[in-house]
Amino acid sequence: MRGFELGLALVSFALGVRSLVYWSRRPFAAIDVTDHLLFALFLTGRIGLWFAVGGGFAIVASQETRGRALVDDLQPYLWYAIVFLVLGAMQFVAGQILGRRTPPSGE
Repeated sequence: MRGFELGLALVSFALGVRSLVYWSRRPFAAIDVTDHLLFALFLTGRIGLWFAVGGGFAIVASQETRGRALVDDLQPYLWYAIVFLVLGAMQFVAGQILGRRTPPSGE
């Protein structure tokens, strides 16, 4: 199964690169610096999640044991769940705030 996890890691990394290229070409027409910072947080969460998923599969692929013993070997990597939570929260909160902001008068 090691090849399967490595394949999923490579696919996730490729989707992360594709997402990075796609979102970097997309124009963001805002004048306010706050909007640009929120959009950058949104993109960091969105693109970073693809790389985090790939990293999770790479961690699982690096383990030699399989089955129920794999759970015991992954104990040192429980901190990696925080990466998913932080990136997901960044994307969600920035998207919510961006969607609720009112444009300045004159736009």
